[in-house]
Amino acid sequence: MKLTKILFLFLVSFISQAQTEKNIDHQSILWTRYNNQLVLNEKWSLHTEFDNRVFLKPVKENLYVIRIQGRYKINEHLEAGIGFTHFSVTTQEPEVSYTFKTPEYRAQQDITWKLNVSKVTLIQRFQTEERFIHKANKESLLPGTTFSWRFRYRLQADYIFWKKENQYLKTILSDEIMFNAGKTILKNTFDQNRIYAAVQYGINKNIALELGYLNSFQRRANGIDYFNRDIIRFSIFHKIKFQKKV
Repeated sequence: MKLTKILFLFLVSFISQAQTEKNIDHQSILWTRYNNQLVLNEKWSLHTEFDNRVFLKPVKENLYVIRIQGRYKINEHLEAGIGFTHFSVTTQEPEVSYTFKTPEYRAQQDITWKLNVSKVTLIQRFQTEERFIHKANKESLLPGTTFSWRFRYRLQADYIFWKKENQYLKTILSDEIMFNAGKTILKNTFDQNRIYAAVQYGINKNIALELGYLNSFQRRANGIDYFNRDIIRFSIFHKIKFQKKV
């Protein structure tokens, strides 16, 4: 609990500092994703995710994401993951168009802690990312990539309102803070804070739908300007259990 309080105060101080800046670009975005969970056995699973993000004002492609990761259940409370992600960025500003897309490649590792208390599940996730972003200017891609680290901490609470056999309805509340590090990071050590609220409906034991709102407050590379993004997120979760033939 002491660690949680310290992290919360640290988070509030960063948000307060960020909110005092005047150069804030407000954006509206729709995120849609399909998440497939292939359960190999009681310990191992393979997660694949396809995510597309579109600006709403005006309507324009933002980026798409392909993510794959292996996950290992250490015990009842701890789980670890390692994976790879590919981003293809069309533009970060809907008013600006480019004739090319900027690729980014990420390796990621995380440790996730879960605690079930009656109808509530508390989740903490610590994640590290190694980011390789293709160099580019306003006209074209350039040779080479830039490398940086990103460290993420997310605190989440799930509450089950209703459950019947293989169906359920639950709410999700989370807050995630991110920090950048590396030689190329000069003015944006604080990357962003994400606050998320959603409702998830489990149709059956294999398929769930989720609709939520996410606010992302992100500092840009120059350390002066910010993105304040209102995001509607729709997700489909599909679980497949691998069964060996007898």
